Amino acid sequence: MQLRIETSIALAALLGLGLAGASSGAAAAQPYPTKPIRLIVPFAPGGGTDITARTIALKLTERWSQQVVVDNRPGANGTIGLDITSQAAPDGHTISMISSSHSVNVSLIKKLPYDLAKDFAPITQATSQPYALVVHPSVPAKSVKELVAHARANPGKLNYGSSGTSGLSHLSGALFGSLAKIDIVHIPYKGGSPAMTDVIAGQIQMLFSTILQSHAHLKSGRLRGLAVTTPKRSPAEPQLPTMQEAGVPGYAVAGWYGVVAPAKVPQPILEKLNRAIADILRAPDVGPRLAADGSEPVGSTRAEFGTHIRSEILKWKKVIAEAGIARN
Repeated sequence: MQLRIETSIALAALLGLGLAGASSGAAAAQPYPTKPIRLIVPFAPGGGTDITARTIALKLTERWSQQVVVDNRPGANGTIGLDITSQAAPDGHTISMISSSHSVNVSLIKKLPYDLAKDFAPITQATSQPYALVVHPSVPAKSVKELVAHARANPGKLNYGSSGTSGLSHLSGALFGSLAKIDIVHIPYKGGSPAMTDVIAGQIQMLFSTILQSHAHLKSGRLRGLAVTTPKRSPAEPQLPTMQEAGVPGYAVAGWYGVVAPAKVPQPILEKLNRAIADILRAPDVGPRLAADGSEPVGSTRAEFGTHIRSEILKWKKVIAEAGIARN
């Protein structure tokens, strides 16, 4: 009798496991997406992140016949929108854009409401945006090596502008000073436009500018371009060498946008999002849309993007510490 009871219990347990496995398999096989997808943009409408998001949203909507809604949630240098994403249900129906500024925020903002490396699942790096090192024509340097020599001969006398303290144009100059071992003075502006105005006027000597912002001035001769900041040359300014080619080993700076999801989104959903978005970014009509912001499409794997985020956090942490930039 006891043997029968134990056998019955064992059979019931096995059946239960089978049903649980079937239920789990059924859950994994559920179609995705099953409702509209919310794509959060942690910045105001009209900027590069927004342009990229709306391009992706349009193409995903067409591909999946399920609406992808762009939701702009600006504030606190992108922190508010990303915090909303971190707290969303991990079902893949809320995803978010992310930018290079988020990797900088880790070292600048004391109390972030999330852990950038742990609270999000990377989907793909969407774009890369090079900066260009430009100088006023009065600067007696026609290459980066000549600029470094000029700066070493005149320590503390060369000024470089930026769109604001702790922005990528500022950190680009700080990294240049650190790697080239030169003393150059940072002049922060309230945006890239006034900084560009002053370098054209010769009020400051140099600027790390977006290619979109500087292209017309390089073409007209109002500015002299010396290099781009990315590891590869830019198709928009192919005549400019990279900073590494120009004699600054290890130098690499790129603005970038990417897509992330809450950390606990199931892997099959993350993989489906990665494949679809990466494929969209490779579409022939997408590159020209992104070029409106000076961006180039990337479409990396999830692993590559995760590695990129972690390396960016570490790089800017070191640069910010060496430059003595205060945390907020």
